[in-house]
Amino acid sequence: MAKPGKVEAVAEITDKFRGSSAAVVTEYRGLSMSQLTELRRALGDGVTYTVAKNTLVKRAASEAGFDGLEDLLVGPTAIAFVKGEPVDAAKALRTFAKDNKALVIKGGYMDGRPLSVDEVNQIADLDSREVLLAKLAGAMKGNLTKAAGLFAAPASQVARLAAALQDKRAAAGDAAPADES
Repeated sequence: MAKPGKVEAVAEITDKFRGSSAAVVTEYRGLSMSQLTELRRALGDGVTYTVAKNTLVKRAASEAGFDGLEDLLVGPTAIAFVKGEPVDAAKALRTFAKDNKALVIKGGYMDGRPLSVDEVNQIADLDSREVLLAKLAGAMKGNLTKAAGLFAAPASQVARLAAALQDKRAAAGDAAPADES
C-alpha cells in the first residue's frame, strides 16, 4: 500500500503536468540552494521549478498522459513546469545553464510529445510571442500603407492631370491673344 505522502506528491505533480503547456526536465546536481533560488527567479512567475523523485515523476507523468519521459528521469531530476510561453522558459533555462555548468537540460515535453535537448534549444532560439506579434503588426502596417498609397494613386493622378490640363488651357489662353494682335 502506498504511503499517503507519496500519493499526495504524485497527485500534486500530476496536476502540474496537466496544468502546464510544456515541461523541461533538468539535472541539478551540483547547484547550491542559492543557485536554485536564482534559477527560480530567472524563470519567472509562469514557471514552477520542482525537484522530485524520479519514481514519483514517472507515475505522475503516466497518470497525466505524458508518455516518453522515462529515459530522461535518471539521476537527480528537477522539472520546469511551464504555464506561459515555453520560449521564455527555454531561454531562461539555457542562459542559466550557460552560466552554471551544473545545470543540465535533459529534454522536455510539449504538444503531446517528448522533446530532445536540441529541440528545447531550438525553442529557446525562437522569438518570444510578443516579438513575433510586433513583427506581424509591423508587416501588416507596412502592407496597409502600401495599399493606401495604391488606392490614393489614381485620385492623385486625376488631380495632377486636371491641374496640367488647366495649366495648358491657361497657357493656350495667354498665347492666343498675343497671336491675334
